[in-house]
Amino acid sequence: MANREALRELQSRLASRLQAARTEGVQAGWLAVESAGSKYLFPLSQAGEIFPYAAPQAVPYTQNWFLGVANLRGGLYGVVDLASFVSGRAPAQRSDAGRAESRLVALNQLLEINCALLIDRLAGLRNTDAFTSSSDAPEGAPDYFGSGYTDASGAYWQEINLQALSQQPQFLSISA
Repeated sequence: MANREALRELQSRLASRLQAARTEGVQAGWLAVESAGSKYLFPLSQAGEIFPYAAPQAVPYTQNWFLGVANLRGGLYGVVDLASFVSGRAPAQRSDAGRAESRLVALNQLLEINCALLIDRLAGLRNTDAFTSSSDAPEGAPDYFGSGYTDASGAYWQEINLQALSQQPQFLSISA
C-alpha cells in the first residue's frame, strides 16, 4: 500500500513539474523514461499525460508491438510497447511486480494521434544541464531518433522525437 502511495506521489510531482516546465518556458526539457533497459528522452512539448498501466484490450491481426487499445480518462488510445517497436522484437513478458512501475505516456493532443507508449519506468524530468555531452543520432538510426546525451554517471539517453515517430508509416500501420 505504501508503494502505491509513493508511486502516486511521484506521478503527482512529475505532473506538476511538467506543467510548471511548460508554463515557465523551459528552454529544453525532456521527460526521461526507461524501457527494456534503454533510456529515452521525450520532448516535453510532445509528451502528453502520464497514466498508470492499464491492461489494453487486445486487437487481433496487429503488429506484435501494438498491444491493443485502452480507455484512458474516457478516451480510446492505441497502446504501443515502445521497446518492442524500437527494437523490432516481440514484447518482453513483464511480471506483475514489473508492471507496478510501468506507465502509459500519451502523445500530446497537438500531434492528433490517440496513442500511448508503454514504458517500464519514469525517470523524472531532464534539461541540458543534466548531461555532460551530446552527440548526433547514431548512423542508420530511425528518423525519429534525435540527439543522444550522456549524463554524469556515463549513462546514454536517446532522444525520441514523438512528432516524427507519430508520422512514421510503420508506426501508423498496425496491421500484421
